[in-house]
Amino acid sequence: MLNSVIEVVKTVAQVEIMPRYLKVARQRKSDGSMFTEADIASQNALVAALVKIADHPVLGEEMPFELQKELWQAGDAGLWCIDPIDGTSNFVNGLPYFAVSVALMRHGRSVLGVVYDPVADEMFYAMEGNGAFLNGIQLPIKEYIPDLCHCMAGVDFKRISSKLAQQLASAPPYSSQRNFGASTLDWCYTAAGRFDVYLHGGQKLWDYAAGSLILQEAGGVLSTLVQDDFWSDDVWQRSVVAARNADLFQAWRAWVMAAK
Repeated sequence: MLNSVIEVVKTVAQVEIMPRYLKVARQRKSDGSMFTEADIASQNALVAALVKIADHPVLGEEMPFELQKELWQAGDAGLWCIDPIDGTSNFVNGLPYFAVSVALMRHGRSVLGVVYDPVADEMFYAMEGNGAFLNGIQLPIKEYIPDLCHCMAGVDFKRISSKLAQQLASAPPYSSQRNFGASTLDWCYTAAGRFDVYLHGGQKLWDYAAGSLILQEAGGVLSTLVQDDFWSDDVWQRSVVAARNADLFQAWRAWVMAAK
């Protein structure tokens, strides 16, 4: 199954997304987020292909919220969760940091995850209990894990509290910080060791479904800002506190919780 999903994701990126790179007009959804005809074409192609691999409901970012809720309820025994283009603003503006994300979920948890960066041709993937990989190389690709004070952090400032943002800006516990605008890839960069710690104030289901499994299968540890168990928090808006291993996670989460 995993190989079939990887093939579908790569094909959709090559056929529906990259030919439209820098060539599509942007539109705004009711929540203010951006979408393009490439998002819709990618989503339609993924839906058509994934149900042939396993006949489960397919929940996509570009669907109405009421339909998403219905699909979530109907898909407890098996649900495809897709983000046809994560990082649409980057895609429209020519910033080469966007991805296609597909997860298979059962009973509210991800059991398969695939995230593909078509510009870098980097395919991140994992199946529950089988490790995580990047183009066939097991993750993490960077094995050394520094102390928190020497870490590279992935932090999305716009979705965290002003108090926490001020603390991070004025007295960060890490060495350096980046945010590139595509949550699915942020998870994978943490899994690979490009980021050592990760913080996000609120992600949608399709933002975390695949990437969270990839990080876990690479040895990472995660929670939210309000729940120790990441998977027990609100399905539709879930914050992230994560790190590459348990020791670093304890230090990072303790700092974040004290600062927030």
